[in-house]
Amino acid sequence: MAARDLQERIKKLIVDRRLPSGAPLPTEPELMEYLGASRNSVREALKALQAMGIVEIRHGFGTYVGSMSFAPMIEGLAFRTVAGHYRGEDSLLQLLELREAVETGLVSRLAGRLPEADLVELNALVDRMEQEAAEGTGLAETDRAFHATLYRGLDNVLLSEVLEAFWDAFHRVQRDLVDVPQDPRVTCRQHREILDAVRSGDSLRAEEAIRDHFGNIRTRLSTTGASEPSEPHARRNERV
Repeated sequence: MAARDLQERIKKLIVDRRLPSGAPLPTEPELMEYLGASRNSVREALKALQAMGIVEIRHGFGTYVGSMSFAPMIEGLAFRTVAGHYRGEDSLLQLLELREAVETGLVSRLAGRLPEADLVELNALVDRMEQEAAEGTGLAETDRAFHATLYRGLDNVLLSEVLEAFWDAFHRVQRDLVDVPQDPRVTCRQHREILDAVRSGDSLRAEEAIRDHFGNIRTRLSTTGASEPSEPHARRNERV
C-alpha cells in the first residue's frame, strides 16, 4: 500500500472516531492489523503525519492525536520567503501583501461591532505601546496582542490561527533578512487610528487605517535591502 494511502487512512480513522487532540491512537500492532500494512510502513506513515502536526509520537508511551497546529505552515511560509528572497524575488513584500489583503478584508466587519470589553482591552494595549515607545523598549508583543485581540472579535478560532501563522512567518523572515528602520511613534499612532475607526463604526475609515499601516511597512521594506541574513536573534524585539 502506498505511503500516502496509509496516511489518508490514519487521518480518516481520527475523523471517523471523533478523536480530539491528545487522544491515544490504536497501538502499532493494532494499526498494522487495521491497515493491513507492515510495521515499517505504519511507522513511516506516522512519522509523516507527525511532521504535519496531525499525530504526536511519544516514545515509550504510544502515538496520540497531535495539536494540528499551523507550525508546519509557518515553517513552509518562512522557508519559501527566505528562498525567494535569495533568488531575487520580492517574497517578503508578497507575504506582507497577503497579510494586508486578509486584514483589510476583515476589519470592516468589526467596525462598530466589538464588545466594550474588547475595546477597553485594545485601548489598554495602545496605551502600553505608547509607554513602550516613550521608554524605547520593543513593541513586539504588544503589537502582536493588539492584532490578535482585534480579530478575536470575529469569533473564528481558525481565522485567528491563520492570522497568527502569517504574523509569525512574516516577522521571523523580516527579522532575519532585513533591518527595517522603525519610528515607534508612527506605529502607535497608526494603531490608535485603527482602534478609533473600529470604535466609531466607520468601516471605510477602518479599512483605510489598515491600508495606511501596511502601506507604511511596505514603503520601509521597499527602501531596505539585504544581501546577507542577519544574526537570527539580533533583532528579536523589532516589529512592524
